[in-house]
Amino acid sequence: MRADARRNYELILAAAEAEVARTGADASLEKIARDAGVGSATLHRHFPTRQALLEAVFHDRVEVLCAQAGRLATAEDPGQALVDWLRDLAVYGATTRGLAESLLHTPAGSGCEVMLRDAGGELLRLAQEAGAVRDGVGIDDLLTLVNAVSLATGDAGDAARLATLALEGVRPADY
Repeated sequence: MRADARRNYELILAAAEAEVARTGADASLEKIARDAGVGSATLHRHFPTRQALLEAVFHDRVEVLCAQAGRLATAEDPGQALVDWLRDLAVYGATTRGLAESLLHTPAGSGCEVMLRDAGGELLRLAQEAGAVRDGVGIDDLLTLVNAVSLATGDAGDAARLATLALEGVRPADY
């Protein structure tokens, strides 16, 4: 990528991060372009869709959550590791403006969605193998559940409490 194109990309991304943090996933693309000092066509050349821009805005944050899942995969209690990760995801979604809404509208197969599904899927697999989560529970269901908690709250404490409450239902009765 040429130096000026790279600079424009970085300016757009920085402006988008700031605007999404202020107004959420429906942030004005025109305002983002203006704040970045570029034209609308330049923004769309780098990010052809709103979703592509949101993926770039949230990619690094989602990557951190996925790295956390990787560390938790070696935990002694796989069931608790899964619950901890999902609770942290709910809190992160509740406190990172636009993330939960963006994930709600993310098409299947997008980068952030695949990363979260893969990371959480491994934790779920380990928890199910340990007998800590009943069969039939799928990672898509769990991600939808914690995303709903994130959307319903805007507070870390409420998100953690509600996610923990909801996730208790994934454990078998005799666990």
